[in-house]
Amino acid sequence: MDAIDRKILHTLESNGRISNTDLAARVGLSASACLRRVQELERTGLIKGYRAVLDRSRLGGEITAFVMVGLSAHLAKDARAFEAAMAAADEVRECHNVTGAVEYLLRVEVESLAQYKAFHADTLGTLPQVASITSHICLGSSKDMRA
Repeated sequence: MDAIDRKILHTLESNGRISNTDLAARVGLSASACLRRVQELERTGLIKGYRAVLDRSRLGGEITAFVMVGLSAHLAKDARAFEAAMAAADEVRECHNVTGAVEYLLRVEVESLAQYKAFHADTLGTLPQVASITSHICLGSSKDMRA
């Protein structure tokens, strides 16, 4: 990977819908050379995919909660069971295994506090692997680079 590949990645990260012609002009390549590089970045897995960024507030997902979850045991089977449950939970947009006082950090999106309460009680609260739950409701985000 060289400086041109890094420019391509940076540009695509901020605008994944840019045309190949415009991308090539920004990074100083011909369109065909730029396309070959992008295809190679995709083939090697540096570019994992493209997605649409949705306005969740317009879709009813008005509440974002960051939830720290501590597990009751540190066994691989418990982690796998917890991760499978989070993969099946529509409210969970991200699930990260982290270091520190807890094992997992979740980003949860729901329409209302009542829906979050139901997720907290009926999903997290019923898992035998869960020992602690700490919720932080997001009031706003001044920077969000997820795409």
